[in-house]
Amino acid sequence: MNITIIGGDSRIEELVKYLKQDNNEIFLYGIEKSEKLAHFKNEKNMESAIKDSNLIITSIPLSKDGKYINTPLSSNKILVQEFFELVKNKKIITGNVTSEIQKYINFENNIEIIDVLKFEELTVLNSIPTAEGAIQIAMEKSNITIHNSKCLVLGFGRIGKILAKMLLGIGAEVYCEARKVEDIAWIQAYGYNAIHLNQLNNFLGEFDFIFNTIPFLILDKNNLKLVKKQAILIDLASKPGGIDFEEANKLNLENYWALALPGKVAPKTAAKYIYESIKKCM
Repeated sequence: MNITIIGGDSRIEELVKYLKQDNNEIFLYGIEKSEKLAHFKNEKNMESAIKDSNLIITSIPLSKDGKYINTPLSSNKILVQEFFELVKNKKIITGNVTSEIQKYINFENNIEIIDVLKFEELTVLNSIPTAEGAIQIAMEKSNITIHNSKCLVLGFGRIGKILAKMLLGIGAEVYCEARKVEDIAWIQAYGYNAIHLNQLNNFLGEFDFIFNTIPFLILDKNNLKLVKKQAILIDLASKPGGIDFEEANKLNLENYWALALPGKVAPKTAAKYIYESIKKCM
């Protein structure tokens, strides 16, 4: 099969290797700075890269700002709108096709779009390197061990569940925050300490590490004043995040917004997860 890769990060570098093992013909555009793929030819323009392929794989997620395709391994700035104007009668595998991006898509061009970040199995598996990466940051930035520390996980979704399990496994005293009564019950059933969102302010001053997984503001100006000065805050949520970073900096709280961790801490594993999802679509 002829496959075109447009943009992407270190996960895409590894994904190309998996796809090549299946004897696919690979065309690249927007990845010319990759040393790992230096022996692959990068097409001079996007149109030539696309024309002979039936399957297009873009950066996953497609864009960080809704305007440009994510191309950290390229000097080219590729407009999302320009990309969708060029594709016709193609199957496109991508990630995080937002409503903002949808407006650029002309489905009259017979485009089939598959958003792999909507695959439950991929999002669950991606939570593993995300959780490991969060713990790695906590270990690197702290002068205490996670063992015997007090850790708070805000949110009990996919990442929250896996992160809490890992933290408990290395000896932390784990607290999990949730809003739903059923989530509170599951938190207790797993052996963690449960905190309802309404009670959060009563506990915020106790924690050495606070991990947020909720993609809306939860630690605002008033909440942050309750956090102890030695705590480390790590936000794993997508934009807009769950921490008021400006206020956290004013209060001299150590904080990190750790986005796209799978591609940073375990690109080979993350690429394998993507590859297995893509194989189901091919």
